Amino acid sequence: MANDVPEFMGKVNENENRSKISVSAESKEEADKIFNGLSAGGTIEMPIQDSPWGSYFGMFRDKYGIEWMVNFDPRYKGQI
Repeated sequence: MANDVPEFMGKVNENENRSKISVSAESKEEADKIFNGLSAGGTIEMPIQDSPWGSYFGMFRDKYGIEWMVNFDPRYKGQI
């Protein structure tokens, strides 16, 4: 899943990039590997951890300015 800012909403700079890439992992271990690998050299916005809504979730901006969301939800294991 990804999104972007339409032109009619005005110009944005790299630090205002509203595009995000969402990755759904098949295990906590896979989520940690993805999160730690891609966030290296970037900025952690939300550390990967158990969330109040029941999934294992984290967000970061990588060293190139791309925003990522990494999620593992055990309720959907094997269904993604």
